[in-house]
Amino acid sequence: MRIVIAGGTGFIGRALCALLGQAGHHVVLLTRRIEESQRSVGTHGTPVEWNGREAGAWERALDGADAVINLAGASIADGRWTDARKRLLTESRVDTTRLLVDAIARCSSKPHTLINASGIGYYGPDDDRELTEEAPRGQGFLADLCLAWELEALRLERLNVRVVLLRTGMVLEQDGGALPKMLLPFRLFLGGPILPGTQWVSWIHRHDHISLIQWLLATPSISGPVNAVAPEPVTMTQFCKALGLALHRPSWLPVPRFALNILLGELSTLMTTGQRVVPEKALSAGFSFQYPNLESALRGIVAR
Repeated sequence: MRIVIAGGTGFIGRALCALLGQAGHHVVLLTRRIEESQRSVGTHGTPVEWNGREAGAWERALDGADAVINLAGASIADGRWTDARKRLLTESRVDTTRLLVDAIARCSSKPHTLINASGIGYYGPDDDRELTEEAPRGQGFLADLCLAWELEALRLERLNVRVVLLRTGMVLEQDGGALPKMLLPFRLFLGGPILPGTQWVSWIHRHDHISLIQWLLATPSISGPVNAVAPEPVTMTQFCKALGLALHRPSWLPVPRFALNILLGELSTLMTTGQRVVPEKALSAGFSFQYPNLESALRGIVAR
């Protein structure tokens, strides 16, 4: 297949480009950084310059493509959620998706599939209830952002393009995402849970995340929201205990909620609240996770 990827130079995109290339697909990477993108796609793809803000020659890459994968978006956890930061987070997701959807709508030969990133923040902070893809939208900034993001992608359904909404949890690997920031204090014997500790962490190993995307490309019967999380969510206390065991370190120094509130403001809710999300749609359709439980995932990551 010829697959166009937006946001393919990040933590998930780099690994996805490599996997798709190894599987024999031709990857076209929409990017602001041509040289860096050439390293991502290697000999299996082509970088095409775009800025994510306006129409241009890059649109020709979409015409005749088999699928589009949109992973574009500024990092949620890279700064306090000031008004300016919230605008950036919104524009880099909602506006970029609108730009892609409008361009696809103008194609004479449209891709048959759009896989569009989203997040489990759609469900809002929640209690112990298991949340499947059928759960309603929650409250808060992330829930509102995910809804606006998904609605832009879903406009393509009117044009008979299959739309998959990839609601992703915490993606684990050692070279990006949240995990490297958590490893350092544990290695210094200063690790511990973020209080209250009972909040749920819905996570997924990056290998399973990109394998799920590849599987979705090959499974045309699935559309709409898909929870990209492992089948066994854990509480924050359980997560930190497992991380300590994998590193042969104690998990003894809890991080108080008020300290995070002072340091991070509204962003702290990302770590002090959670959701117990399960991948019902993927499991019921036969997707198999290589890392279904946290202990095996962390052991594999730390060993490398």
